[in-house]
Amino acid sequence: MSRDDNDILENENAEEENGELYEHFRIAVDKGQTPERIDTYLTNHIENISRNRVQQAAKAGNILVNEKVVKQNYKVKPNDLISIVFSYPPREVEIHPQEIPLRIVYEDDDIIIINKQAGLVVHPGHGNFEGTLLHGLAYHFAQTRQQVENSFGYLVHRIDKDTTGLMIVTKNETAQAILARQFFNHTIHRRYQALVWGDFDSEEGTIEGHIGRSANDRRKMAVYPDGDHGKEAVTHWKVLERFGYVTLNEYRLETGRTHQIRVHSQYIGHPLFNDAMYGGDSILKGTTFTKYRQFIENCFKLMPRHALHAKELGFIHPTTGETMTFTSELAEDMALVLDKWRNYMKNRNEMSPE
Repeated sequence: MSRDDNDILENENAEEENGELYEHFRIAVDKGQTPERIDTYLTNHIENISRNRVQQAAKAGNILVNEKVVKQNYKVKPNDLISIVFSYPPREVEIHPQEIPLRIVYEDDDIIIINKQAGLVVHPGHGNFEGTLLHGLAYHFAQTRQQVENSFGYLVHRIDKDTTGLMIVTKNETAQAILARQFFNHTIHRRYQALVWGDFDSEEGTIEGHIGRSANDRRKMAVYPDGDHGKEAVTHWKVLERFGYVTLNEYRLETGRTHQIRVHSQYIGHPLFNDAMYGGDSILKGTTFTKYRQFIENCFKLMPRHALHAKELGFIHPTTGETMTFTSELAEDMALVLDKWRNYMKNRNEMSPE
């Protein structure tokens, strides 16, 4: 691509494409550019970006010029290549405190780690304007009399309404910006566990395929293997336990696209167990016996959601620089379904002839 003009080479938009909440821009500076402070330059060249957000990014070390971190007073020169990561701005919606049970794993002056329950939406939007995680955090901060900059915290990533497990929220913009850079650099450690339909020929593997909005249903994501749409997505999987007709897998994410594990699993023919959006809410593997159908229906009733849990979360603390890792137990409904499958396999094996 020509660099004769000021040109945004890349804009990774957080709201539409990512479960990770950041915006990344790469800008090639015009060869005729006169020296100008980089905070002024970026404010003038990126639409809807305030000078304050640029300065916050600079403070967090999120502005690179020719692959080197620069401060906000750096003077832009001709042919510079700028890379900048912005943390996600709070939605312009009123969030008032609501008493919502939150499972707080860890908390300090900069961050709070939540073990999210199924059914809890992370932030308002798309018909969920009340009862979200952010409403619950506003109540928690008010009750504990904490001075959080915006009263309800700053998001750096999100997990689906019916996915359970660990997520991090920051209490100030500086911490948010630093963690946004870690997500962009893929240095955040995340492991999930999911129960999926079918068995696997190998013990581990990698799924690659761009993910973007489905052309047929905007609520869903789709895989575009030719890379002509969407964003790059890489998911590593490993078998943890086999149940013949379903498998418990561990998933490690390199990227954090919306619905990544769910849509990648469907793409390779192994939808998540009881994932209605991606075809996992019917019997895809198994027998035609009435008892088996009843067994599956009982599992679906016991866990009326897709079987996905954010098991581990690791990162560098934005203030102390300490490496922190958290783990969580499976949600009760998913643990009970796994126990049912273990009992099913045990009984089936005991009934099989030698």
